[in-house]
This record gives sequence, structure tokens and C-alpha cells, in this order.
Amino acid sequence: MISPEEMEFLAEFGVLTIIPNFQQEQLYLIGGDVGPFRPALPVEVPVWLAVNLRQRSKCRIVPPDWMEVDRLQEKKEEEKNSAHFTPMPCEHYMELTQLIMDVAAGDVPRADQIRTIIKDIWDIRVAKLRSSVDAFLKSNSSYAKLDHLTLLELNTVRPFLNHSLDQLYRLKKDTYRSLTMDASRTS
Repeated sequence: MISPEEMEFLAEFGVLTIIPNFQQEQLYLIGGDVGPFRPALPVEVPVWLAVNLRQRSKCRIVPPDWMEVDRLQEKKEEEKNSAHFTPMPCEHYMELTQLIMDVAAGDVPRADQIRTIIKDIWDIRVAKLRSSVDAFLKSNSSYAKLDHLTLLELNTVRPFLNHSLDQLYRLKKDTYRSLTMDASRTS
């Protein structure tokens, strides 16, 4: 199982746009070159670098396009009205929101509303996920398919699902063993 810290680490390899307030030539990083940095000129950098520069007050983070109240409100309604999981605008929407809000909430217009909507979307999706797992366990099926889940969402249900499937397997095995023992006694 992947820890929340590892999921955040994976999210940090995404790209964000920043507005630097310093001047520096290009940085040559293992993952690729970034820059040059010129004051007030947007530049795309890895999330981890954007967070680091923002923590040191070296830039302003430009929120991703999907991190806008109206777009998120539409996504929330779409998710609420759909029986299935809908594609999220970003596979690491929860992790990125947390990272950006922790270091740059002041850079995000209507940050409190965005936090609330993201939390609402999360709650809707987790409730759907729990009911899907419940339906799967009750159906006695041997497999299930769920599209458009994020890694973080899958990891919230994984411990419960693994434990539940293990218990169902044990019950079926014990039931089968009992039935075969009863059948051998009666013959």
C-alpha cells in the first residue's frame, strides 16, 4: 500500500506555473531543465520546486486551470448527479489542493470556497466508493471494475477491501469444507 506521503511525492512531479520575483538562469535538474527565471514572467516548474520557491517567498503560484470555483462547482454537480465516477480534472486533485493551500492559499482566489468544494467532491466520491464496495461484497462477484478513481481514493478503501475479501474467502472455504465433509459422511 502506498502511504499518503508517497502519494504526495508522486503529485509533486506534476507541473505548476509560477510568477518568480527573482532572476536566475536556467536550472539543470535530473528531471529536466527549468527556467530561466525572470521577475513577473510566468514559468512552468515541477510542483516540488514551486512549493519550495513559494515557501522561500521567491514566487507566486498560479493555481491550475481546474482550481477555479465555477469549474469545481460544475464538477461537484456532475459527480453528485452521476451514478458512476466521473473523470477528475487532475489525478492528484486532493494532494495538489493540499500542497498549494498549505503554502500559497493567498495566491488562490476564493481559496476557502475551493477547499470546501474539493472536500465536498471528495466526500461524494468516497461515499460512492463505499457503496460500490458494499454492493460488490454483497454480489458475491469475483471481480469489479471502477473507472476514474484516483490513487488516493483507491488507497482509502484498499485496507477495508483486502480485509473483507480475505474474510469472504475464509467463509467460503469453511463452507465448502463443511459441505464436502457432510457429503462424505452421508455417502
